[in-house]
Amino acid sequence: MDRIQALEVFVAVAEARSFAGGARKTGLSAPSVTRGINSLEERLGARLFTRTTRRVRLTDVGQAYLEDARQILEHMQAANDAAAGAATNPVGQLRLTCSHEFGRIYVMPILTEFLSIYPNVSVDVVMVDRIVNLVEEGFDIAVRIGHLPSSDLSAIKVGRVRRVVCGSPDYFARNGMPLSPEELKAHTTIAISPVSPSPEWRFGYGMDQVVRVDSRLTVSSVASGLEVSRKGWGLTRVLSYQIGPDLENGAMQTVLEDFEPEPLPIHLVHVEGRRAAAKVRAFVDLASQRLRAVAVLN
Repeated sequence: MDRIQALEVFVAVAEARSFAGGARKTGLSAPSVTRGINSLEERLGARLFTRTTRRVRLTDVGQAYLEDARQILEHMQAANDAAAGAATNPVGQLRLTCSHEFGRIYVMPILTEFLSIYPNVSVDVVMVDRIVNLVEEGFDIAVRIGHLPSSDLSAIKVGRVRRVVCGSPDYFARNGMPLSPEELKAHTTIAISPVSPSPEWRFGYGMDQVVRVDSRLTVSSVASGLEVSRKGWGLTRVLSYQIGPDLENGAMQTVLEDFEPEPLPIHLVHVEGRRAAAKVRAFVDLASQRLRAVAVLN
């Protein structure tokens, strides 16, 4: 096993957290993977993994080595891609992560269009409602909603979302519209925990106006909470993109717009900056155009 292949095996085992998973990912046999890792550790004179009967974990040395190994493999891939013309022609696999609802509503249509335009690209999409470390978890692009911390990542702003209170026209016809946040106390409300984890809903540009909303129904699913609200049972609070189609077709209406907090920015984030592979640049260009054209995101 040459040194580059040994690095590929090491990264695969580290990401899968098992020798068997690393073997599946690399297409090698489990004994070959084990021998490769053992040889690599002997050559380095350091233990990269701690092994138990149930799982494989990186040592502190292994964790530091993983980041360096990924960078080496990325540079090798960039060199290979450049030689093969990938610097100007999108090819290979694009790995992207985004939140569930935003991905379902807005990212998937862009991805299918992207794949239709570039037949030599494949896409692996991971939808999770958490912040993913692009470098450590091997992603090319992330769609992030919210203010970004300072980092070395490249970010392109493509829109914004608002925190909105909404309900169905039927609900408002029967119960009227609240004219201030305090009036929410007199309305039936549905709390969606990923959006409003606290009963204290904050309003105002600086989120300095606090109203305690005692909801009789709390759900962990945005889709479920919205379905109940669409049927006229009560008001709920979501991010504006989550009801974009509902606002367009009139199924939902927003209230208390003058009391909304500061909007949250949407960014496309990637690692390589100007040296990004053609597949990354092509997707960022297409996604930027499409997302900036969506009315509810602007």
